[in-house]
Amino acid sequence: MDFVKEMRQKAKDLQKRLVLAEGTEPRTIRAGRIILDESLAASVTLVGKESEIQTTAEQEGVSLEGINIINPQVSALAGKYAQEYYELRKHKGMNEEQAKKDITHFLRWGAMMVHLGDADAMVAGAESATADVLRAGLAIIGTLPGSKTASSCFVMQTTDKTWGVDGALIFSDCAVVPDPTAEQLADIAVSASLSCKEFLGVEAVTALLSFSTKGSGGDHPNVLKVQEALKLVKTKVPTLIVDGEIQADAALVPSVTDKKAPGSPIKGRVNTLVFPDLEAGNIGYKLVQRLGKAEAFGPFLQGFAKPISDLSRGASVEDIVVTAAVTLARAK
Repeated sequence: MDFVKEMRQKAKDLQKRLVLAEGTEPRTIRAGRIILDESLAASVTLVGKESEIQTTAEQEGVSLEGINIINPQVSALAGKYAQEYYELRKHKGMNEEQAKKDITHFLRWGAMMVHLGDADAMVAGAESATADVLRAGLAIIGTLPGSKTASSCFVMQTTDKTWGVDGALIFSDCAVVPDPTAEQLADIAVSASLSCKEFLGVEAVTALLSFSTKGSGGDHPNVLKVQEALKLVKTKVPTLIVDGEIQADAALVPSVTDKKAPGSPIKGRVNTLVFPDLEAGNIGYKLVQRLGKAEAFGPFLQGFAKPISDLSRGASVEDIVVTAAVTLARAK
């Protein structure tokens, strides 16, 4: 499959509204122009002071025609957004005066646009730390019902079409949660399985990976954690095809599955790999990317109630466009 091409087409078909929270950032402005010109979104909104955005656009040689600009400092929506932010955060000690100040931050403003339905998807991170993007998303948009965990996934496109879906698999979590509990790991597995459906267009067949298969690692805490996570996943989504704890070879190679986990429901059909922690996930995806010469698309945030995405601060203009297309494709 051509993942990027398919995501661009889905975005075009859906015609959703995008907010680019870092509206004064040069690469973001250039990406916004491309996104609108390619009809990947019905509208593009840049958050920031209009004068700063216009100056940067002129320096970059970018026309702002048709692009919306909103300055939280002077917007007529400020009162409404501040009140909603106060309502969302008052249980954490937020007062109304502080809410008025805090909501004008570009990340919170963009997240609030998505939360209140004034935009369908948000992309940020070209000049912001991942932690800051996550905080804004969690505080305002929140997580999916039944989940408390925001995480990430990569779409790994391998050259061997026999793996996953025409060579594509979901790897999760490789970028967000360093050492998940059993409960968090279960949330990650459920989110990754949903991502599989959204990105690869098929029902997930999910493996909870470990250095152990079906108790071969004894009662090591890391083994027990994955076993507990499997129980929780089955409770959350009884219809999901999932198994664990299982070693990577047993998950991926049918002959090894027969030896190590006979009768496993995932035999030879795995398209979603869930790593036991960030260390394993990050190492795993980079090994497949470099040694296996696979393309790694992401990381894409998952587990949020509405679609938002984080960028690497080294992202290119094309990276921003692709991430936006993927995020818009999830905005149903």
